[in-house]
Amino acid sequence: MFLTIANLLGPRDVARVQKKADALDWVDGARTAGGRARVVKRNLQANLRSGPGEGLHTFLMDAITAHPVLKAAAQPARFSRLMLSRTGPGSHYGPHVDNAHVGTGEERVRTDLSFTLFLSDPASYDGGELVVESQSGAHAAKPAAGDLVLYASGDIHEVRPVTHGERLACVGWIASAVRDPQARAALFELENLRAALGTKLAADEPEHLALEKVISNLVRRWAED
Repeated sequence: MFLTIANLLGPRDVARVQKKADALDWVDGARTAGGRARVVKRNLQANLRSGPGEGLHTFLMDAITAHPVLKAAAQPARFSRLMLSRTGPGSHYGPHVDNAHVGTGEERVRTDLSFTLFLSDPASYDGGELVVESQSGAHAAKPAAGDLVLYASGDIHEVRPVTHGERLACVGWIASAVRDPQARAALFELENLRAALGTKLAADEPEHLALEKVISNLVRRWAED
């Protein structure tokens, strides 16, 4: 999977996040990486457990978890805590695979899907592309501020070096209720069909009801929650 969700945050919300991010405490991002990732991670990470940080974390989490396209594509059971990263000139995050689990204790989450919410105008920095090597080939992303990219946590990926400016991004992980990626993809296609039919048919039309039945029964069959 490699999916870009446009305008998850609007311009005003992006500006709000940028302003609040400037007031946070930032530390070496390698502290939160594991295995090989610790060796190749060269960026800064915000403290989102402080008072201002928790408020920003809640704002971002609410926006991400409520988005209908993300819910349809990921079939989320649980979300990890979010991370806010800052990558400046000379910094990068080299090729790596995300850990199978993130967090500890009650916050421990299996990582089926990863996401990056871009928070900087792409014209404001050079480099910094997110590159994901999926089964369908390599994908490079440097979308508009407010766009989110969703991809498989098991795919090798990297953030290319930033050579000018600064890249601000929010990252997190999802444990999907539907672990099989092919089943998840099929449900996403059906959810897209349901959305398209919703603009043409009344909710009580036979075709619409039949599709609702199929989706519900497939979720019952495939979901692990």
